[in-house]
Amino acid sequence: MITLKALAAASAIALLAALPAFAQQPGAPAVAAPPPLPYGAPISFEVAKKAMAAAEAEAMKNNLLEVIAILDSGGNLVMLHRMENAQFGSVRIAEGKARAAIEFRRPSKAWEDAIAGGGAGVRVLSFGVTASEGGLPIVVDGKIIGAIGVSGAALSSQDGQVAKAGADAVK
Repeated sequence: MITLKALAAASAIALLAALPAFAQQPGAPAVAAPPPLPYGAPISFEVAKKAMAAAEAEAMKNNLLEVIAILDSGGNLVMLHRMENAQFGSVRIAEGKARAAIEFRRPSKAWEDAIAGGGAGVRVLSFGVTASEGGLPIVVDGKIIGAIGVSGAALSSQDGQVAKAGADAVK
C-alpha cells in the first residue's frame, strides 16, 4: 500500500512540476491586422438613398421595426429614418452604431466582441462607443464614404443583417 501511495505522490509531483512548462509555451503569433481603409469623398444623397432603400427593404422583408442612420465620411448625419412604430430609443443607438463604424473604420460589432472578451476591451466604453452589432462602414472603390447604423430589432444580429443589406447595395 505504501508503494501505491508513493507512486501516486510521485506522479502528482511530476504533473505539478510540468504545469509551468505548459503555461509558458508561446501562443500562435498574432496575425497583423490589415491597414485600415482610407476615407473617401462623403457619400452623396443619391447613394445614401440607395443604401437606405435596401436596408428598409431588408427590414420589411423580416418584419423588423428599425431605425436606420447614414453618416458621411466626416461623421455628419446624411439621412435618418425611423420606421413606423420603431422605438424612439433606437434613434440615438442607430446613429451611435454608424458613428462607431465611421470613426474607427470597422463594424460596430468589433467593439461588442471586445467588450464580451472582458479585460482591456471594456475600456472602449469610456469613449462612448456604441458597442453593438448593426453599424458598418460604407465602402466604395476601396474607400470609406460613410457608414450605416441600424437599431430596433430584438437581436443585434438582425440589426447587422439590415445594415449589411444597405452597405452592400452601394458597393
